[in-house]
Amino acid sequence: MKHITDCTILNNGVTLPWLGLGTFKAQGDDVYKAVKLALEIGYRSIDTAKVYGNEEEVGRAIAESGIPRGELFVTTKVWNDDQGYDSTLRAFEGSQKRLGLEVIDLYLIHWPGKDKFKDTWKAMERLYEEGQIRAIGVSNFHVHHLKDLMQDSRTVPAVNQVELHPRLIQQDLQDFCGAQGIQLEAWSPLMQGKLTDDSTLAGIAQKYGKTPAQVILRWNLQNKIVTIPKSVTPSRIRENADIFDFELSSDEIKKIDSLNQNRRVGSDPDKLLF
Repeated sequence: MKHITDCTILNNGVTLPWLGLGTFKAQGDDVYKAVKLALEIGYRSIDTAKVYGNEEEVGRAIAESGIPRGELFVTTKVWNDDQGYDSTLRAFEGSQKRLGLEVIDLYLIHWPGKDKFKDTWKAMERLYEEGQIRAIGVSNFHVHHLKDLMQDSRTVPAVNQVELHPRLIQQDLQDFCGAQGIQLEAWSPLMQGKLTDDSTLAGIAQKYGKTPAQVILRWNLQNKIVTIPKSVTPSRIRENADIFDFELSSDEIKKIDSLNQNRRVGSDPDKLLF
């Protein structure tokens, strides 16, 4: 983890950059400019979703970047309204068209929802086996969701993208995914800016001449968690990428782990039932 293009290897051999750009709630020209800048800086992983309403802008920025397709990693997700076998196939085709991409690098079930994620997964397995997706995974799945899914599936999820930050470290989920070869990926890794005043993080940041946000992102990486901070602010996009020239000690990792309060800024997957 010495460079912005350094990658983890997923359980099917596909490589995924440790750092990516999140685009949640980023719209129109803002997200287009953010993706273009991120790619210019060196980001090679972009995360979007159908429900974000920005796949077209993300796709346009990618197309205009001039970066060879093989160097980029693009993630999108099937929304709960589209869950089910046939509807997932249709939803995927729509994402392909909006992104302007024949092959999606990573396709995720956005939330487990109520009772359709197994049928959704079967459709995703078909798309994966047909070569239209390089890796398939899930988002916002608890351990019990993963166990339920894996009972009846041919494919172990490559990724589980979840809310994860120093106030919500989800250690049980980290342990389970590690044992199963499922790569954890953190959305809202900075807890939507709610951790910038924490004294522990501020003290560590001062030692390295970094910001608390950079310390958190480095903590993600050293815990082997892919991280996708969202921003449309040029200075923040640059700052979030400047995390490859320092290394936290094991004691500092433990101090940050100890900030856990099992506190969410997003929904609990067991309560967001569609």
